Amino acid sequence: MKSEKFSIKKSIKPFKDKKGTLITILQHVQKEYGYLSKETISTIADELSKSENEIYGVATFYSQFKFNKPGKHQVKVCLGTACHVRGGHELMETVERQLVIKHGEKTKDSQFSLERVACMGCCALAPVMVVDKEIYGKTTSTKVKQILNKYKNNGGR
Repeated sequence: MKSEKFSIKKSIKPFKDKKGTLITILQHVQKEYGYLSKETISTIADELSKSENEIYGVATFYSQFKFNKPGKHQVKVCLGTACHVRGGHELMETVERQLVIKHGEKTKDSQFSLERVACMGCCALAPVMVVDKEIYGKTTSTKVKQILNKYKNNGGR
């Protein structure tokens, strides 16, 4: 935890004495660790001389912030309008069945976490699924198993 605390302090330093930078700090810390743990929130609160409740209040307002450690592979299924019309919900159900989890959860072995996304900005490729940073467009339920197996068997790309 000591090196994590040092790294968080280092991330905060350029913004520490500037007003209106809390969201930027939270984004930097989340980018570094993948989520905002209780410990990181506590360190940020100490460094900014704010209460943990105040930090949580801001962080929980925005859906971009995560408070649980994600799986090794992060799976996102788009449920925006174009993806919805082209089978996004069926795609989500297929992924949930394949991974035996619901959106917002992580597999027991921590290999996969699953999120629903309002829009990936890839509407021409609908329906879209993303694993880590790899975009899979025009994804069918049949393709889901193949895609996930690629990450199960050899860790992805």
